[in-house]
Amino acid sequence: MAKPEIKKLPGPKFEAIIEKDKKYISPSYTRDGIYSAAVARGEGVNVWDVDGNRFLDFAAGIAVCATGHCHPKVVEAIRDQAGKLMHMSGTDFYYPPQVNLAEKLAEITPGAPNKRVFFSNSGAEAVEAAMKLARYHSKRPYWVAYYGAFHGRTFGALSLSSSKAIQREHFAPLVPQVVHIPYPTCYRCSFKLEHPKCNYACLSYIEDVVFKGELPAEEVAAFFVEPIQGEGGYNVPPQGYMKRLKALTEKYGILFVDDEIQAGMGRTGKMFAIEHDEVLPDIVTMAKGIASGLPLGATVASASVMDWAPGAHASTFGGNPIACRAASATIELLEESLIANAAKVGAYFKEKLTELCSNWDYVDHARGRGLVLAVEIVKSKDTREGWAEKRNAVVRQAFMRGLIILGCGSSGIRFIPPLVVTKEDVDTALSVLEDTLKEVFKR
Repeated sequence: MAKPEIKKLPGPKFEAIIEKDKKYISPSYTRDGIYSAAVARGEGVNVWDVDGNRFLDFAAGIAVCATGHCHPKVVEAIRDQAGKLMHMSGTDFYYPPQVNLAEKLAEITPGAPNKRVFFSNSGAEAVEAAMKLARYHSKRPYWVAYYGAFHGRTFGALSLSSSKAIQREHFAPLVPQVVHIPYPTCYRCSFKLEHPKCNYACLSYIEDVVFKGELPAEEVAAFFVEPIQGEGGYNVPPQGYMKRLKALTEKYGILFVDDEIQAGMGRTGKMFAIEHDEVLPDIVTMAKGIASGLPLGATVASASVMDWAPGAHASTFGGNPIACRAASATIELLEESLIANAAKVGAYFKEKLTELCSNWDYVDHARGRGLVLAVEIVKSKDTREGWAEKRNAVVRQAFMRGLIILGCGSSGIRFIPPLVVTKEDVDTALSVLEDTLKEVFKR
């Protein structure tokens, strides 16, 4: 693939949009941060802004555009359904697209054989449903989440999240009875230990410290777990951690909630990231890539867990028929070829990122599974001290060259292209990234 085509940033049409945006749009959005663009259209792994600049999109709308921008099969499903029925409230009426999608999700989601699905509009809403369901089913008051976690910005989901203080600032008091614990981040271990010599000290901490000194295990409704931590740094737990955590939750009758919102839907080379750990969760939350860009969230649980009464929880727009048709088309594409492509191209990409790290003193720790990949920008590989300012500079200058990437954690860069990405696309992106690193580090 040819390199991105950038004429001028910001272009004149974009500047006009910025002025109107400042007048009418909430300033809480982060569009005026490290970079931004006024995107006019997209196709596959490419997007074009209003001034005709073409970008290579290795962010996929934050892992949303799983099948690429405007995949013809997804567009066809959307158009077909839009011409038939757009809404009648899935809370009160039955939709064939909704029940058909629920049947498929029950089939493909790891867990007990008999499952039920609650549909919502976003990842945060899927998490809210999981929080309520866990408490409703268990009759227990507490939830446990991880430092560095991001589960959403609604009050409940935000209470579970702890990746950025700005997201919580001035919103206290949040939902009570949430306790945070260290995530198993071996690159920068909270306990200053090394795996496997540590013998999973982060797991022992839960029983030896949290359950003994902070809250009784018998009062915990659920653990909320990202199988690969997303915004907090694309941290991949050591093999065996998730199985041991699941055994711990079973020991105390605690529900294991698997947040697949960013890492799920084929992105890791399996339909769900937790499948790499061979763990069967009690509740699974999903969104982002589920409908290739249309707003849809889902909370899936065993029928024995999703036992709440009619009226206990609902959503006016959740399970919208157009979004459900888009999701069904998305899953078909994932199963046909895109999960396999994520595994194949992801392995190639990770190998190239490992080479990149070996060639640069300030780029370290290539990690991830499938197309959930990241590297660190560090001041020193020996100390592993992150270099946030340079990371931000790399992200911005890559954008100025036409490559869209995102930060994660304090100093990481994440690569989450659409699952239609090719090895040639990866080579192009890495070429742009190399040029960017040369500029930022003056080499």
